[in-house]
Amino acid sequence: MTRIGDLDVLPLNLGGNVFGWTTDAATAHAVLDAFVDGGGNFVDTADSYSAWVPGHTGGESERLIGAWLRTRRRDDVVVATKVSQHPAHRGLSAANIAKAADASLERLGTDHIDLYYAHFDDDTPMVEIVGALSALVNAGKVRHLGISNFSPARIAEWFDVTEAEGLHRAVALQPHYSLVERDFETNGLRAAAVQHDLAVLPYYALASGFLTGKYRDGARGDSPRAGGAARYADERGARVLAALDAVAQAYDASVASVALAWLRQQETVAAPVASASSVSQVPDLLRSATLVLGDDALESLRQASVVIQ
Repeated sequence: MTRIGDLDVLPLNLGGNVFGWTTDAATAHAVLDAFVDGGGNFVDTADSYSAWVPGHTGGESERLIGAWLRTRRRDDVVVATKVSQHPAHRGLSAANIAKAADASLERLGTDHIDLYYAHFDDDTPMVEIVGALSALVNAGKVRHLGISNFSPARIAEWFDVTEAEGLHRAVALQPHYSLVERDFETNGLRAAAVQHDLAVLPYYALASGFLTGKYRDGARGDSPRAGGAARYADERGARVLAALDAVAQAYDASVASVALAWLRQQETVAAPVASASSVSQVPDLLRSATLVLGDDALESLRQASVVIQ
């Protein structure tokens, strides 16, 4: 287990972005059951999932998770969700945050959110954003605050406001980071995580499925997510997959498990976020949480993923 604030979580965060999109309710509930029965306890979603699907309005993922939560003991599951992108609750104004949080609580069927992220930054004054989120903690509706898709400068402003106003501190940062997306290491976000003691929970940890190895040689399959994976299918991507294959064979593990284990062992990372659209994918996610790669394996993957100028 790893600790985020006072939350003890398995160092693998099950992503709910596919629930209600590529994964129907029955399959989503089976995936959640398999994850928790296998030792997982940390589920991530957002109020906007899956508003991008024709005919959807947002909140579909939260509703599926909420229906499943009613079959479980609430305190056994750590639930993270986000605010700012739901079509009916866009932005980070204080009024919107209050209404969006209540809507998420209703969809999730719970009286509290364990970790609540500001999903995307906007032009709302920082004192208003952090003040509104801190008020939710005071009200008992949220246990901890998180930051996602904010610049290092805005994160610095977030904590300046937090200290000046005596507000509740954010404890988590959710950036885009994986073996093939490593800007986090040099763009100031990792430095911000270190400075402010933020647990890092990277999204797209498997690069839209590319780091599972199923989109080799330009293969697209029939998944709507294949387009996102296709952009990594170049010389560097092939080099990364070859290195993953070698390490996976040495550790008797899957390529996906190795890719997630590499990410989990990077500085500041607490729990990568990865989704599963079928029960068969869950064991590889769970294995990654306990797989410890040696220095040679970590270095071979690092070298393979370096961008050659």
